[in-house]
Amino acid sequence: MRRSGLLPVAFGGLVPASGAPGQPQAPGRAFRITELSGTGGDSLRGLGITTGNGLGGKALAMARPYAVTDYRISRVISHEYDAAVAAEGLRSVLAVPIVVHRRVRGVLYGALRQPYALGDRPLTVAQDAVRELEQALAVRDEAHRLLSYAQQPVAGDRRAWEEVREAHAELRALAARIPDAHLRQELLSACSRLAAASGPAAAPPPPAMPPAQLTPRELDVLASVASGATNAAAAARLRLRPETVKSYLRSAMRKLGAHTRLEAVVAARRAGLLP
Repeated sequence: MRRSGLLPVAFGGLVPASGAPGQPQAPGRAFRITELSGTGGDSLRGLGITTGNGLGGKALAMARPYAVTDYRISRVISHEYDAAVAAEGLRSVLAVPIVVHRRVRGVLYGALRQPYALGDRPLTVAQDAVRELEQALAVRDEAHRLLSYAQQPVAGDRRAWEEVREAHAELRALAARIPDAHLRQELLSACSRLAAASGPAAAPPPPAMPPAQLTPRELDVLASVASGATNAAAAARLRLRPETVKSYLRSAMRKLGAHTRLEAVVAARRAGLLP
């Protein structure tokens, strides 16, 4: 948001995890401002935002963006946080809710120190940033859901493991499209934990044979194949050409010493590369 040059100050926070998707926001303190960029002091850091109060509380309660041209004199918001906003010297402020699965998960703010009307361009910049956050949170939620499978006794439940394998392939495909390197690595680490949790059904590789060093894309393709996807389906999921999928698959088979797709999947599972 700040790199756009339209919103020199940005800050926000996430609602603590609780409740169910689609349920109304609980009353009382909803979140604290924990992330700040471009601020000159700490007046906003840790500020508790209550549902319905101030600009962010209104965005949180209504699940839609709001903006004010001059925060301190605006008549469309309440003014519980005027002192903190004034200490930072903010005038024009916008607040965009972060919504995942119909639940408001937090609020992202952008601000100016001059009382200018915030038009469509700053709002678009903020909404683009929020969409990236929403995608990251949705993917992280899915990763946590998948990891819960690894903590359950599903080794003997074929249907449960098929679900894990399908979701594992989807996660790897999502990870490849995440621009945030830290989140991408977090997802790939979660995938590795799922693969390592495949239980007694997966035999360890022979000691004299080091595990194959597959590239991330080779593993992505193999994960899709393991979930039952055809080459065309894997290509659509991974946003690759079918010919490229075939090339990655052939390379993975060669490294694993496999002659068929099934042999490659079995070898990868034995090596702890797939769940």
